[in-house]
Amino acid sequence: MTAIKSIETGLYRIPLTVTLSDSTHGEITAFELITCRVSDTDGAEGTGYTYTVGRNGGATADILRREIPELIAGRDADDTEAIWNHAWWALHYGGRRGPVVLALSALDIALWDLKARRAGLPLFRLLGGFDARVPCYAGGIDLDLSVEALLKQTDDNLAKGFRAIKMKVGRPDLASDVARVKAMRGHLGEGFPLMADANMKWTVEEAIRAARALQPYDLTWLEEPIIPDDIAGHARIMAAGGVPIAAGENLRSLWEFKNYIAAGAVSYPEPDVTNCGGVTAFIKIARLAEAFNLPVTSHGAHDVTVHLLTACPNRSYLEAHGFGLDRYIEHPLVLDQGMALAPTRPGHGIIFDWKGLAQLAQ
Repeated sequence: MTAIKSIETGLYRIPLTVTLSDSTHGEITAFELITCRVSDTDGAEGTGYTYTVGRNGGATADILRREIPELIAGRDADDTEAIWNHAWWALHYGGRRGPVVLALSALDIALWDLKARRAGLPLFRLLGGFDARVPCYAGGIDLDLSVEALLKQTDDNLAKGFRAIKMKVGRPDLASDVARVKAMRGHLGEGFPLMADANMKWTVEEAIRAARALQPYDLTWLEEPIIPDDIAGHARIMAAGGVPIAAGENLRSLWEFKNYIAAGAVSYPEPDVTNCGGVTAFIKIARLAEAFNLPVTSHGAHDVTVHLLTACPNRSYLEAHGFGLDRYIEHPLVLDQGMALAPTRPGHGIIFDWKGLAQLAQ
């Protein structure tokens, strides 16, 4: 048995070079990065992280510092399932969502990184390995960009090697959204994978109207058209809108995804490994989707999630969206003709610039 010896937590504010905005979160000037480093009695270390769009990071870091250590100290570091369940049920009464599950996600990622490092395997191979390459799209927070700036951003992403693009919708008038999607489709050409993300902006009726208006532009999916709490509303949009629906970045557990999938409320389940419960939960969600013959996609944290989707036969697209974190990682994501390549370094292969991050510590 190799026991957990210590856990170290960091909280950093990552400033953005350009202020971003979407239809729900408003202006975003910085992201918060919360890191979790777990060491075992043999001296091995695993690293996990989660993030916020600028708020609540302190609460997540506080849970990792104050609550988690006593729950995991001395436990076998390889028992990821046992540790996950112990921490989940110990903390669930105070919050089955929000900072609690973000903290648990960071811890779980760190434990899986540690396990893979000890095994000398890249994480995707420890998880079973399916295909070390996965289709990847560029996700932009670009709702307020002019059409010209939007197309320029798209050209920059194409030059980087992306062969699929996601854009924001949810502007005050639907006609403006339709015009922007039409411009993007014309720019990219027929058949090029294009997704649109509304960030929960609409009512059910507004979403159905928008989906029908966007039908001619062959969207791969329309993402988060309404609030995540309305499962029946998502099912109505699926039935009446005529466009595939992606959802899940604001779902926080396997059971929430089960309710969506069983209700026929989602075409592309979209877990985020940093807020759904970590690697342990993400893989279960992906397997659940596979059992229902659904493709799984991802949200955020592409440097970790590339390992998870390359272990899933029902993967669709990996979202590449690093919120400025690439400046503080030694080996950014590698693309080859639109495919993201899973690193072959042991663990998830992320090496943070801790000295650089120290300048941003909160």
